[in-house]
Amino acid sequence: MIKVIFLPAAEIELLKEVTYYSKAATGAGLRFQTAVEAAISRVRTHPLGGAPSFKETRSVLVKGFPFSIVYQPEKEVLLIVAIAPHRKRPNYWASRVD
Repeated sequence: MIKVIFLPAAEIELLKEVTYYSKAATGAGLRFQTAVEAAISRVRTHPLGGAPSFKETRSVLVKGFPFSIVYQPEKEVLLIVAIAPHRKRPNYWASRVD
């Protein structure tokens, strides 16, 4: 199976949002984390299944939350570039990829 690697900035985004949702409502942080994990699982199975995006990345929606996972599918690695909130300006994460 394809190995998943988070860029440090993407990992920080995930932890920040899990913390935010945990404080917002009981169980919401866990639901967010589970939804992100499910999206990543779908991408691991079908790396080219996400919508093509900027700089040869792809994105997949996080079901039930206003976020997308931005990633670069590589031969043996799935690089998570961003846990991108839909409210933030598009492609704010572009400087993270070559």
